[in-house]
Amino acid sequence: MGRFASTASTYEHLRPPYPGAFFRSVAQKLGLSERCALIDLGTGPGLLALGFAPYVGRIVGVDPEIAMLEAARQAAARAGQELTLLAGKAETLASEIGTFDIVTIGRALHWMDRDATLARLDGLVARDGAIVICASFSVTDGRNPWLDGYNEIRRRWSPANLWEAAGRGTRTHRDLPAFFRGSAFAPTELVTVEIRHTVSMQDLAQRTLTYSSSSPEALGDNVEAMLHDVESHLASFSRDGAIAETIVSTAQIVKR
Repeated sequence: MGRFASTASTYEHLRPPYPGAFFRSVAQKLGLSERCALIDLGTGPGLLALGFAPYVGRIVGVDPEIAMLEAARQAAARAGQELTLLAGKAETLASEIGTFDIVTIGRALHWMDRDATLARLDGLVARDGAIVICASFSVTDGRNPWLDGYNEIRRRWSPANLWEAAGRGTRTHRDLPAFFRGSAFAPTELVTVEIRHTVSMQDLAQRTLTYSSSSPEALGDNVEAMLHDVESHLASFSRDGAIAETIVSTAQIVKR
């Protein structure tokens, strides 16, 4: 079982969303059209692939987790969208797959081997193409006052080795200049879209189970105990069972 197999059924609906304005803004910045081909590496349930679908002509999603690919397949069917899905890792994609105008990577870069990924990207990105590193997360500037306690409970219940690995991955993900240093690519423009929405207390608690360090597989028999702790913490921030959340979605554009 892969690290995200036990999260596939809920990941799509519970992680911080990418709003429609995010995809429109990135598509406009890059001048996307139906002539463009896009490949989404570490596609998971297809959030980025399907979000960009209205703006490109061909879409491919790649993921090593079969359960995630099935979730993406179902999401594409619901959306009536054609989506080619490949099982595998970005680092080992066959050269026969060709080149793409846009390569998107979401919450997956920190799981990839840096040197192998950079070498593969060099042959995967078309001459005038771009890599787009995307993220969507709760802001940490105090506008989500429930967040620190929420993360502390996740840390307390997560196996120490998984929590430490998640922390290292987050730092790797955000230090993109270091990731691309010495390669043919460099970060250029950053697109940022911020939204404020409400999420039910139960859904926000269940979101903890979509992270590898606090997934059902990682927690085992402790799932219900952790959820109880999270919901107890969130109760003091809830109004009629809903929690206000400010989310920022970012797209770092990377080019040769």
